[in-house]
Amino acid sequence: METCSLSKIFLHIFHLFFFVYLVSKSRACHSVDKEALLDFKYKITSDPSKLLHTWTPQTDCCQTWDGISCDASGRVVNVTRPGLFSDIDSPVDTSMSGTLSPFLGNLSFLEFLDLSNLKDLKGQIPPEFGKLSRLIYLFLDSNRLTGSIPVTFWYLSQLKKLYLSNNHISGPVPSTVFERFTLISELGLSGNQLSGLVPFSIGKMVSLIKLDFRGNNFSGSIPESIGELKNLVYLDLSENQFSGAIPNSLGSLAKLVELYLNGNQLTGTIPSSITGLSSLTFLRLSENKLTGSIPPGIGNLPRIRSLVFENNKFTGMLPATIGYLSNLTDIYFSNNQFTGKIPPSFGNLNNLQTLDLSRNQFSGKIPYQISKLQYLQNLDLSLNPLGLESIPDWFQKLKLFQLSLGKTGIKGHLPNWLASTSISTLDLSNNALTGKLPSWLGNMTNLSFLNLSNNGFHSSIPDEFRNLSLLMDLDLHSNKLSGNLKPIFSKTFQFPLGFYNSIDLSYNMFSEPIDDDIGDKPVMASVVSLIFSHNPLRGHIPKYLGNLSRLEVIKLVENGLSGKIPLEIGNAKSLTTILLSNNNLSGTIPGQVLNLKYLQNFDVSRNRLSGKIPPHKATIPVSAFLGNPGLCGAPLPPCKH
Repeated sequence: METCSLSKIFLHIFHLFFFVYLVSKSRACHSVDKEALLDFKYKITSDPSKLLHTWTPQTDCCQTWDGISCDASGRVVNVTRPGLFSDIDSPVDTSMSGTLSPFLGNLSFLEFLDLSNLKDLKGQIPPEFGKLSRLIYLFLDSNRLTGSIPVTFWYLSQLKKLYLSNNHISGPVPSTVFERFTLISELGLSGNQLSGLVPFSIGKMVSLIKLDFRGNNFSGSIPESIGELKNLVYLDLSENQFSGAIPNSLGSLAKLVELYLNGNQLTGTIPSSITGLSSLTFLRLSENKLTGSIPPGIGNLPRIRSLVFENNKFTGMLPATIGYLSNLTDIYFSNNQFTGKIPPSFGNLNNLQTLDLSRNQFSGKIPYQISKLQYLQNLDLSLNPLGLESIPDWFQKLKLFQLSLGKTGIKGHLPNWLASTSISTLDLSNNALTGKLPSWLGNMTNLSFLNLSNNGFHSSIPDEFRNLSLLMDLDLHSNKLSGNLKPIFSKTFQFPLGFYNSIDLSYNMFSEPIDDDIGDKPVMASVVSLIFSHNPLRGHIPKYLGNLSRLEVIKLVENGLSGKIPLEIGNAKSLTTILLSNNNLSGTIPGQVLNLKYLQNFDVSRNRLSGKIPPHKATIPVSAFLGNPGLCGAPLPPCKH
């Protein structure tokens, strides 16, 4: 979006210089044009940056009005008042409220109209805009326009660029409009609520270089006629409701560089005609219902840099020909049904930075050839039946930033060579790792995300854990860990990094009380989720949890906690989930806690609470209060006086 805005700024500058020359030779502003522009100004209710300040009835619109240019006969040919533009010193970002005047349709000589990025232009696009038969550029994107695309756009046959993106425009696209847009090179309709079928007449726009329909509600099949757009360089049909197969005709778009079909309901296989996309650099087919195997011909895309096929239903083995794609930097094949071995030819992908094959059915050894990928930063092979037994030692040759090998059959101890890596994200969850958490874990000072959950670790948290100054997400649930929690809550940090987002220590054997001052620990200031359930913790619920202003989830289920529910927890205004069931809590339920604004999930069942349940707005089931014989009041039976 920023690139598009900058290119428009340069385009505006060019037009302004061009029209300065015309203005010097032009006659006085035509009365019809002046009237039209003043009517537009009168319909603007807010202009904080005074974009229209110079538009006064007493002055000449061709000579002194900002953003207006005229031809030699005094007819307005350029209206440029965008909300994002380049000032002498720096870019300016402003807004304007109001509606589009139908009188703008009287600017019969207008060639350039830019009212983009004003953010708050409302109402419909006037049908009178269809009278602007000389219009070449029309930018109305990034506003709050509603209604449909006027059928009268059929008359705008000279258009070369049309941007209506990021509005609230709805309804179908009139098929007759596309038939007349034979000169248009860029068409941006993304981020609206357009619906219905894409007309077959789309194939008439033979000059198109860029077509962006992302983020609408288009349905039906992608028309075969799209293959007629031989000049297309950029095609984005993502995040719609398209169904059916990918049309074979796409293979004839030899100039296409970027193709985005993700986030639809496409079915069928990848057509073999894909080999015709000889200029293709980015291909995204993720979040669909595509099936079948990847055609071997994909190895004939010499310029491809990114393949994003995740979240589909692809099957079969990966073709070895992918190894021919020497420019590849990213492979995202997660959450499909691929089988077989990872091709050794992947070792030839010298520029590969991300390899995500997670959530598939790959088996067999990881090919040693992967060790040659010196630019590889992110490797995710999680949730594949690889049967690794151990992390291959040659992994230490890689310069990984993220390593995810969850549920891949790893056994035994953590390899100590991990201590000398620069890994930031480490996920070894759902394996059969055992032994103590090693003290050298504290040497992995680049760690920001650590997930060792669902293993068999049995020890306390080493004091060296305090050295993980960048750690933000910690998941150690479902192990046999015990001892003191202080190394977790007292770790160092490197401002502005190293503050916790989430901590999950559930299903372990921690028995020490939670520190009373947990809410005052610096590293806890940003924490969103705390899950300590199913540990034999002793003591009370710390009242200083109420100091955690960003806390949304607190789970202390089956911990053996006693004492009262601190009313101070009601100070944690962001809380949505409070689960305290199966403890020995006593006393009453504080009204401040039960009436938290965002509270959705609350459960204090099977404790020793008593008294009347405070009136509350949240919908909480009866089951959330059961097992407390002393509790009464809605939703339980009424209290007896």
